[in-house]
This record gives sequence, C-alpha cells and structure tokens, in this order.
Amino acid sequence: MSVTRIATRYAKSLLELAISQHKLDVVRGDMHTLQAAAQNRDLYLLLKSPIVHSDKKNAVLKALFDGKLDALTMAYLNLLITKSREMYLPEIAAEFGNQYKTLKKITTVHVTSASPLSEAVLADLRRKLLDSGATTENLEIETKVDPQLIGGFVLEFDNKRYDASAANKLAELKADFIKNQYVREF
Repeated sequence: MSVTRIATRYAKSLLELAISQHKLDVVRGDMHTLQAAAQNRDLYLLLKSPIVHSDKKNAVLKALFDGKLDALTMAYLNLLITKSREMYLPEIAAEFGNQYKTLKKITTVHVTSASPLSEAVLADLRRKLLDSGATTENLEIETKVDPQLIGGFVLEFDNKRYDASAANKLAELKADFIKNQYVREF
C-alpha cells in the first residue's frame, strides 16, 4: 500500500475519533507538535528504523511526549507502534493537518515575494482573494521571501499558481526573443 493511502486512512480515522470525543483542536495541536518533532533527524531515523524494536520506540515516544500530549494522541501513537505504522507518523501528521483544513474550510495561500510584504499589502491581498471567490472565508496566508524573483510575487493555492514576478516576465521576454517572431525565417 502506498504511503499516501496509509497516511490518508490513519489521519482520517484519528480525525473522526477526535471529532467524536470533542478533542479536534487539541489533537490538531498534538499532530502539529509531532510533525515538528519529526523534523529532528534522530527521532525521524528512530521512527523509520526497522531494526529498533517497537517496545523501545514506544518507550522513547512516551518519555518525550507523556504529559505533553493528550491521552487520545498518546493512545493513537501506541496503536501506530502496535500496527508497525510508526514509520509513517510524519506523513500521517501532515495529512491530518490537510484534512483538518478541509473540514474547517481553511484555504492556505503561499505568497513568495522578492522582499518582505507589509501588513497593508497582506491585508489588501487578503481582501482581493476573498472578493474573487477563489478562496474560502477562512484564509491563511503564509509568506516567504526569495530575492531571486527580483520583484513582484508568486501566489500559490489549491494547486494553482499565479506568477507575477519580474523574473518570470524576463523569462517570457527572453523566450519571445528566442522565437524571434518579427523576423521571417528564410
């Protein structure tokens, strides 16, 4: 079975369980914590290792997170280890976040610009996105700075990309010159 299918199924089951126990926001925070913790190389390698016994993995996770995560999340981690699915924990946590956003109708927009955007520009961008109807009312804007863009910005959400950067305009201009549409070829 593919990693995506496994992550989707386990995340969906945790989401439904959290909803039924009225702990959705608590579990979301726990999954965010686990996703951030899995960025640690040592923990990541421990989870992915087929050599380390499940009892040892369970003891490590209990030592790290007992008292910091909700009892439901700890029981879920125990279940993952019992079913030998702990190696998919980073993917499951990421998928849980995606399913949570879908459930709550949250649209995440990634904006990459050549320089940091001011609050006024972000507020104007938020207003224009909401007015366009392309996003939901709950809108998250994540910003990133990339000086390679020279100027302008790149907007990405829902598998759509709008590139209004100076680097893109220059690349299009270069392609037009290479085609040389104004000189007839003999």
